[in-house]
Amino acid sequence: MKAIYSLILVLALVVIATLGAGAAKMQTIFAYCVPGTAFAIFVIGFVAKVIGWAKRPVPFRIPTTGGQQQSLDWIVQNKWDNPSTGPQTAMRMLLEVLTFRSLFRNTKVLLKHDDGKNPIVAYVSAKWLWLFALLFHYSFLVIVVRHMRLFLQPVPQFIVAVEFVDSVLQIYTPIVYQTNLLILAGAGFLLARRLLDAKLRYISLVNDYFPLILILSIALSGMYMRYIAKVDVMAIKDVVMGLTTFKFKAVPASIDVSFFVHISLVSTLLAYFPFSKLMHFGGVFLSPTRNLPNDTRMHHHENPWNNPDIKPHSYEAYEDEFREPMFEAGLPLEKTPEEAA
Repeated sequence: MKAIYSLILVLALVVIATLGAGAAKMQTIFAYCVPGTAFAIFVIGFVAKVIGWAKRPVPFRIPTTGGQQQSLDWIVQNKWDNPSTGPQTAMRMLLEVLTFRSLFRNTKVLLKHDDGKNPIVAYVSAKWLWLFALLFHYSFLVIVVRHMRLFLQPVPQFIVAVEFVDSVLQIYTPIVYQTNLLILAGAGFLLARRLLDAKLRYISLVNDYFPLILILSIALSGMYMRYIAKVDVMAIKDVVMGLTTFKFKAVPASIDVSFFVHISLVSTLLAYFPFSKLMHFGGVFLSPTRNLPNDTRMHHHENPWNNPDIKPHSYEAYEDEFREPMFEAGLPLEKTPEEAA
């Protein structure tokens, strides 16, 4: 039902944009007001979130680790999974952001049975999740870069090169971009995984389904514009350039209503972004479990927010205070009552 609620919400957005820009003739509102407001919400919300996270105190080193910590000289350290210096941590962050290294190492827990029907906990590879997540994110990035040609005049050669590589297979007319198909495959896999995996479906919420269905709808509406409606791209660029330069013009009548549906869905994603789980895009760089070296054996970290009136209580003092009850309870002691005496 949570997935159905998300689907109904996305369909409602499509209907509102279709009726508003079509029957109600409110093209100007959907071409300028809606995306402009959504972009402002996105920028303000994104910056506020990042500043809020940056202000959070992190008094201790709390990195998650996946390998041998730096120790004795003859013990080999895993420098990328358990970094102890700044450059090692930077390499770990680079691998995490660009290749999803922690997701690549992820495993799935299964409950199997042996010949005697005894339950056995097994760990199996989950590389499919890593692969489709990688396809989804990089396809999304390339699509955003490609769309920058609508906002810039003249179009930079870098964007032209990205567009050429993305369409190098020269399939169909107009040419099919590979990333259009890959983002459908990636987002479709992530959505199907939530729907088909009973354990994952049980813990999934509406805000897990909604962004996936919304992104799929954006991709499908964009492909509809390009391959079926075959919208007037130059007229759309005039509208987009007017929006970015604050030189608002009358919306050309040649623009198909599918454009307003598409831009309304994109605007919804922009406005929703800072308040959703999609903010891991900015949060990954501020996560203390990732961006801190594990150097607790080399440096003593003291909480700067400690109350100066509360004095530290060492184990030695603790044992001195409770030596007799600990001895009577049979707990191990560094000094017995006789030795302490």
